[in-house]
Amino acid sequence: MDASFRIGVDLGGTKIEAAALDGAGNVRLRRRMATPTGDYHCTVAAIAGLVNEVERELGERATVGVGIPGTIVETTGLVKNANSTWLIGRPLARDVEQALDRPVRFANDANCFALSEAADGAAAGCSCVFGVILGTGVGGGIAIDGRILVGANAIAGEWGHNPLPALRPDELPGPACYCGRRGCIETFLSGPGLAADHRRCTGRDLTGRQIVAGAAAGDPDCAGSLDRYADRLARALAIVINILDPDAIVLGGGLSQLDFLYAEVPRRWGRHILSDTIVTRLLPPRHGDSSGVRGAAWLWRLEEKP
Repeated sequence: MDASFRIGVDLGGTKIEAAALDGAGNVRLRRRMATPTGDYHCTVAAIAGLVNEVERELGERATVGVGIPGTIVETTGLVKNANSTWLIGRPLARDVEQALDRPVRFANDANCFALSEAADGAAAGCSCVFGVILGTGVGGGIAIDGRILVGANAIAGEWGHNPLPALRPDELPGPACYCGRRGCIETFLSGPGLAADHRRCTGRDLTGRQIVAGAAAGDPDCAGSLDRYADRLARALAIVINILDPDAIVLGGGLSQLDFLYAEVPRRWGRHILSDTIVTRLLPPRHGDSSGVRGAAWLWRLEEKP
């Protein structure tokens, strides 16, 4: 099959999006739907249905890449480390390939995001890029010289289930995480983590959007929750810089829209970084919501045939 389009699918915790890229990397068509949360078989069917819908409108078959909130273990073909827990232990790649009757490439969603932003996004031209997803879950991906770093155990960049560094007495032992540990970065820095922190500290049950709106309106409790969030993000990213020393860190996911983070987090992270000069840049995504599907589509090159 000689495809002139590449389809990328971004499988998220709340939505699934599919987009078709032309040879120049332009998004020509995109469709999305709500993720059938908790239902594995419906998730597989939803991915296949979106791809088929896009191809009907294109009038041709295309290569397909899928970004997932976890990792597929090469030796078993099963999903691990997925915050969409109904995918864990399932042969997602096999089942999607059978549903679409062709080879499909898979990568962690944060890796897809990092690849997209390193290729022609906010970090274009950077040799080493760390991509961060701050959404329903927290993930990370690494792009080196325009290629995804997967790692020997397929977990390169997966910082969300490391403990939040420098836990303070009032943060100990940390919230319980679905992975079985406590105090994971994800439990503090995901969207649900922000809401849970606000509830613990104030007794008020607000969504992340409501917390942001409240802070903008002058609510001191909401402002305090965002201040704690920025401080925790600074601590978590400082450890990444100490280990990886990237040229740029690009934030993605719903919480990447908090504009104050791009000035406030670098102002705070220096006290945790082992260098007297810090040139790493913290950047908003250039492609926004499109980065996940763009990176997934680029898992195939145009000259490759499935």
